[in-house]
Amino acid sequence: MRPIVYAHRGASAAFPEHTRAAYVQALLDGADGVECDVHLTRDGHLVLHHDAQLGRTSDGRGPVASRTLAELRRLDWTSWKGVAVPPTHGAADRQLLTLGELIDLLRDAGRPVGLAVETKHPSPFGHRLEEEVLALLMREGWDPETGRLENITVSLMSFHPDAVRHLLESLPPRLVCQLVGTGTRRAVGDVLRLGSTTAAVLQAGMRLVVPPAVPVISNRLVDIAGPGMGFVRARPDLVRRWAEAGAVLRVWTVDTPRDVSLCLALGARELTTNRPADVLRWTGADRGVGSVDSMAP
Repeated sequence: MRPIVYAHRGASAAFPEHTRAAYVQALLDGADGVECDVHLTRDGHLVLHHDAQLGRTSDGRGPVASRTLAELRRLDWTSWKGVAVPPTHGAADRQLLTLGELIDLLRDAGRPVGLAVETKHPSPFGHRLEEEVLALLMREGWDPETGRLENITVSLMSFHPDAVRHLLESLPPRLVCQLVGTGTRRAVGDVLRLGSTTAAVLQAGMRLVVPPAVPVISNRLVDIAGPGMGFVRARPDLVRRWAEAGAVLRVWTVDTPRDVSLCLALGARELTTNRPADVLRWTGADRGVGSVDSMAP
């Protein structure tokens, strides 16, 4: 059986990440599921955005959390990519998505589809971020026991072990993914939009205050393990042990045939990629194998 293929922030190699266009293309590509990052706005809306700061993927500046949804709607979310968005993929003023709008888009897919929601930390709202995600899902009709919301299978993720433990107070382990990265200075700087010196100081401080993520997976507190490709390359034996112990390996971001092969050799069942059409082709989607119904362990 081929692995489940998630589109990372949508089909983000083709269109600007987290935009309506990227998610429309992911569904057209046949992705089994989509992944998104969420932040809370100043007025309490869950918006799809990766960085804590604006600027990399829009013409805005400052923290996402300091803006209202209306203010964010007025920003340009597509020009930075240098790719024209066709009319079929949404108007320019409809590219920013809330989590609720993404759910509506997935409802209209006409087939089973997965949704992996990552809560981004540090957040000025603390665990209110997770609570707002859970509240929205419940309002939409989500069943937190099965993970089903009509045709959508939803799981939740975070890099921060405290956020994961908070989610586990309400959800079964099969619906929760502990993400694990290499924690490099560059990664910290990219997420928070910091200079290299400030990122280095913050990275050192995070080692002291953020509990380690690896034990959450190794101790089987969650059923889904989410290592990044850098982690997979650095610690393949550990990743293999997780799979052999029964964890669902959801690896990110898998964008090359070589990385696909390595992940499959280690027992990965789910691949998160910027290039869903390519990964589906490399893993044999044309042979009609694999199913969104196999997402829940």
